[in-house]
Amino acid sequence: MKNKKMLDILQSKNIVIPLYLYRIYNKLNIKLDEFIFLMYLYNQGNNILFNLNLIEKDLGLDVKDVMAIISSLTDNNLIHLDVIKNDKKISEEYISLDDFYQKISLLIMEDVNNSGHEEIFQIIEKEFARTLSPIEYEIVKAWTESGISEELIKEALKEATFNGVSNLRYIDKILYEWSKKGIKNKEDVEKNRTSHKENKEEKLEVFEYNWLDDDE
Repeated sequence: MKNKKMLDILQSKNIVIPLYLYRIYNKLNIKLDEFIFLMYLYNQGNNILFNLNLIEKDLGLDVKDVMAIISSLTDNNLIHLDVIKNDKKISEEYISLDDFYQKISLLIMEDVNNSGHEEIFQIIEKEFARTLSPIEYEIVKAWTESGISEELIKEALKEATFNGVSNLRYIDKILYEWSKKGIKNKEDVEKNRTSHKENKEEKLEVFEYNWLDDDE
């Protein structure tokens, strides 16, 4: 009955599950109802005020089920409870997802190391001067899994950097436009740049033509 309730909640689309979390679900070694409960917390952000009545109302679970899930997730080092004093110096319990985020990071890095594409992730992080987020890891992984070469990704990164943009969505747009043009490698990129430059020069010549000097 508990699983049925949790599945009903999931099907109602009130809980959003990012693709990268869906993919690593089996590696968390938890039950489906625990995963859905974890996603319920994830959708609310980190350090959620532990409001048992609200959780019961939102998920349609009784106190016993809620406490059992929290206990299991705590034992699996995915969440923990923190006691924090509010502005009125009253102690309140919060559910922290710090352990969950750390677990995700480790699983993603393990996935990256097993993919054989560690170098491209490192290059992008070096260029951005920061660590990629889990969603960004998924974006880069999707590029490599779709057959886009690391060489082409590096060229798109150069293009983005040249334009002063440190954003994977921008790079994704570049790769998409290149794909439509049939650009698959560095040589194709250079040919496209040369062609683009020549077209600009031709348009400039036409624009600067002095029609007033035309004898006809």
